[in-house]
Amino acid sequence: MQLSPVQTLPTRLGHRGIDVLPGVLVTAAIALVATGIGAIWPVLGSAVPAIVIGVLLSLLRPRAMVGHEQADARVQPGIAYSGKFLLQLAVVLLGVQLSIGAIAKVGLESLPIMLTTLVVCLLGAWGLGRMLRTERRLTTLIGVGTGICGASAIAAVSPVIGAAGAEIAYAVSTIFLFNILAVVLFPLIGHALNLDPHTFGLFAGTAVNDTSSVVAAAGVFSTAALGFAVVVKLVRTLMIIPISIGLSVMEARRSADGQPLTGRRIAKLVPWFLIGFVIVAIVNSTGVIPDGPREVLVHASVFLIAMALAGIGLSTDIPALRRAGWRPLALGGMLWILVTVTALATIAATAALRG
Repeated sequence: MQLSPVQTLPTRLGHRGIDVLPGVLVTAAIALVATGIGAIWPVLGSAVPAIVIGVLLSLLRPRAMVGHEQADARVQPGIAYSGKFLLQLAVVLLGVQLSIGAIAKVGLESLPIMLTTLVVCLLGAWGLGRMLRTERRLTTLIGVGTGICGASAIAAVSPVIGAAGAEIAYAVSTIFLFNILAVVLFPLIGHALNLDPHTFGLFAGTAVNDTSSVVAAAGVFSTAALGFAVVVKLVRTLMIIPISIGLSVMEARRSADGQPLTGRRIAKLVPWFLIGFVIVAIVNSTGVIPDGPREVLVHASVFLIAMALAGIGLSTDIPALRRAGWRPLALGGMLWILVTVTALATIAATAALRG
């Protein structure tokens, strides 16, 4: 007797779970270590240690797995699953950090600075990327990572543009390097310019990429700047949605072979995880998620990103990283300076208009 597709679904799911479990356990173990490192050195967060550990292990794996191809084959499905599906699931859970109330309150003040820095950064990435002849997908990842919110933006955009593991690893590492410089230099810049805590919070929230680095930079400047800086940074995360949709349309047009992009086709291009991100943010805005479970979901999203980046690190093509050379790093540095100067100039201009 032949079973129907519905009857065989639990069996297929069970086999799928067994296939991915070994590799998922490997990425979870790396994420645990990375989380511990982030707890000791908060400025590092967990994303960067996770991808670095993954890359280092990928260098050791060929030697460690000599004569153990079967063991390597057992972990590969779970590593790929972590680097793709868990990455997308993490983006969905990022929505639990946002609420419509916070967006409305902070958005009116910060939106001009956010939009200006984002437009300047993306145009700069396009122009400078062409000048430096950096690879298109890597240019896009560094551009959105610098212009929006670091590793979270890279995580959201990488499946949309089909980025390779080496490109993701390079982009995350580049963004991290300039985040560290921001943590050191931005408080000094803020004090030199006599910025008040509120203004510095706006500056840090729009010009620093990763949440942990925003917390570090604002905390060094003043505890009064910290809360506002983090809220600005979280609202800035919303820019992931239009940018990802725009990139989906561009990728589809690039491969459309002259076929017109209708409204229905464009709607189908919106990734499921971005829809989930918006739904979770809306649900969180209603207040139905209690503080305790909400905090658990926030930590879960951070941990899933660490697992995903561990999987990407383990799958990284090391020769491709070497071939990328110095140009993407130079691109990241130029964009970081561009965003910093633009943020300060826009803040000064909006303050002058109000005054």
